[in-house]
Amino acid sequence: MTYYHLAELIHRRAEKYQKRQALLYRNNENGKWNEISWRELSDKVMATAKAMAEFGIKEHENIGVYSQNMVHCYYTDFGAYANRAVSVPLYATSSPAQIEYIINDAEIKTLFVGEQLQYNNAFKVQKESPFLERLIIFDRTVKLNPEDKTSIFFDDFLCLGENAQAESTVKVRINEASPEDVATIIYTSGTTGEPKGVVLHHYSFIEVCRIHDIRLPQVTDKDTSMCFLPLTHIFEKAWSSYCLHKGVTIAINQDPKKIQETLKEVHPTLMCNVPRFWEKVYIGVQDKIASSPGFMQKIFRDAIKTGHDYNLEYKNKGIRPPAGLAFKFNLYNKTVFQMLKKVLGLEKGKLFPTAGAPLADNVNIFLQSVNMPIVVGYGLSETCATVCFYPDKGFIIGSIGTLMPGVKVRIDPANNEILVKGKTVTSGYYKKPEENIHVFTEDGYFRTGDAGHMEGNTLFFHERIKDLYKTSNGKYIAPQAIEGLIGSDKYIQQIAVIGNDRKFVSALIVPDFEQLEKYAKSKLIGYTDREELIHNQEIHRMIESRIEEHQKDLASYEKIKRFMLLPQPFTMESREMTDTLKLRRPVILENYATQIEEMYKE
Repeated sequence: MTYYHLAELIHRRAEKYQKRQALLYRNNENGKWNEISWRELSDKVMATAKAMAEFGIKEHENIGVYSQNMVHCYYTDFGAYANRAVSVPLYATSSPAQIEYIINDAEIKTLFVGEQLQYNNAFKVQKESPFLERLIIFDRTVKLNPEDKTSIFFDDFLCLGENAQAESTVKVRINEASPEDVATIIYTSGTTGEPKGVVLHHYSFIEVCRIHDIRLPQVTDKDTSMCFLPLTHIFEKAWSSYCLHKGVTIAINQDPKKIQETLKEVHPTLMCNVPRFWEKVYIGVQDKIASSPGFMQKIFRDAIKTGHDYNLEYKNKGIRPPAGLAFKFNLYNKTVFQMLKKVLGLEKGKLFPTAGAPLADNVNIFLQSVNMPIVVGYGLSETCATVCFYPDKGFIIGSIGTLMPGVKVRIDPANNEILVKGKTVTSGYYKKPEENIHVFTEDGYFRTGDAGHMEGNTLFFHERIKDLYKTSNGKYIAPQAIEGLIGSDKYIQQIAVIGNDRKFVSALIVPDFEQLEKYAKSKLIGYTDREELIHNQEIHRMIESRIEEHQKDLASYEKIKRFMLLPQPFTMESREMTDTLKLRRPVILENYATQIEEMYKE
């Protein structure tokens, strides 16, 4: 297998696949899926690259992409790579203050924006920023500000490069492109401080393709991958690069809220995702089982137990299952499990990698039992995503998988920190020389900030080291682990565990109000609004009993002793959540200081 620089990858694949499907995207007006062939994709990327050259974008210049997932994002990224420019993605949900920081830090002159919201925010920043000079707009329906004299729509932008000089410039740059060139700067979401720009070179993406080829021989050019996570997220960005390397068709989900709809339309074989998606699947199935007639409940539960025994007790251990178990499993796999997958639009699923946060063991076991091809893994922006993931057989529930080839990991004996080294690892943070001194060991290992341990070639995640709480009794607790345990409950949408320097552990909980209101109706509990509902004593007792059930195996000092239900969720707008949906604990502690103190009153 030849591994191409991203500057030429699309064009090489177009030579091979020509009119075959490369991308799918949904037309917002009629809801139909449009396809783009490899030849069309290559032509669009080249047209974008030529327009960039004519527009004056220089080699190694940082350009920004502030958009939800759109086909234009691929044109722009690969057009930038062809010019040896650096793509800096910004989350479509980011506020003006958040994009202003990145624009100024990366000194972005040219920003590509998606729809009206991104345009409005970007234009506001452009008026104040000493760097941002012009906006290029993907969506033709965007209404320009009357004061705007510099923005240009993407289609008009492409026309700029229709000349021989621009084409010549791009071809020279592609020929001179080096694996050492910076491909992208991914800004971390900044859970504890200001975002940092993770510098990733082209050699890292080339290595991603090489090592995934070794681990994923089942991925072929017959597959279709649903692009659901934001392309700003390294997980989706690296995965998309790998899919394009393999000739996989990528279906672009533009609106995250429509994922359940688009899955049923596309029926992908591949999709990377985060645990929250699968937690919702788990909760939905459990609800379906609970509301079914008694005889159907028995069938469902027997199917799940059969799948558990077949997949986890025999297949995963490399042991041939008894004939009776194999017969029952095959029967359920073609009926109950197939029906479940079909409802979700995942019946053709071959591989569904999940990472970004810990997946609760009970959810993982359930998914394995119903024969969902879930693959748990671990990675960071700083490692170009994957450090490890589950092998086909022999994975350990509770682990985060076996190491990728070429990726070295060791555990710091001082604090159990996971240290990583390899070609996929960042060269450092953008314009942060002092930070870079501390984040690498003397022999070049990157300090992940995550605690864990190794058993052979298998890695286990414990906790974010900065998130570890120490109670006033001197006991250490891992809030993420507790949150993962409790957060899989169908009545709980979000949870923030509190406990640092406190006598006991407490929690702020945002209920899943759809489920809670159903419960209230079934119990004839009257209420006028959410505030009254969460203060109802019967509701409080019900949530308390469910928490107790989930934490029965925890040590006494880890258990939540008190909790408070909140009427509104933690949001990105309030700065309580990052763009990757991680809790910003310092912000939550500040915003809910009064409620927290109330829980610790004697």
